[in-house]
Amino acid sequence: MMNKVKLFAMDVDGVLTDGGMYYSEKGEVMKKFDTRDGMGIELLRKSGIIPVIITKEKSKIVLKRAEKLEIEEVHMGIQDKVGVVKKLIKKYNLGFNDVAYIGDDINDLELLKKVGFSSAPNDAVEKVKRSVDYVSTRRGGNGAVREVIDFILSKSDVV
Repeated sequence: MMNKVKLFAMDVDGVLTDGGMYYSEKGEVMKKFDTRDGMGIELLRKSGIIPVIITKEKSKIVLKRAEKLEIEEVHMGIQDKVGVVKKLIKKYNLGFNDVAYIGDDINDLELLKKVGFSSAPNDAVEKVKRSVDYVSTRRGGNGAVREVIDFILSKSDVV
């Protein structure tokens, strides 16, 4: 049985986005985000769950999206995702069991194995999908985050 989720952390590329790298004629990088994921994040906040972005990338696009979604905890350029979550659980007086995380690739595995509830989009790498508590029926950037949030919020013992 899942513990109460108090902090929901997300990777970006392949989770909040479809993992594609889009370039304009001028060489500007663009990313595709799903609007429904944004509404899910709003529902998290309204339920008192802290939304967190933890990504290896450093991108102004991610900052813009986080600002729009009112995500205050944005951690970019991160190699050690477990270290970031350790600091967050100390800051918010939580434990790893209070944390949910959605990731899609091997650099997410260590954190996925530590949190109280782990999940992945349907198009995550196989090794990740075999390691998590919940695999979304949706792909990254196409509502996977919203599906996981809806699942968490539907569990009466979670919030």
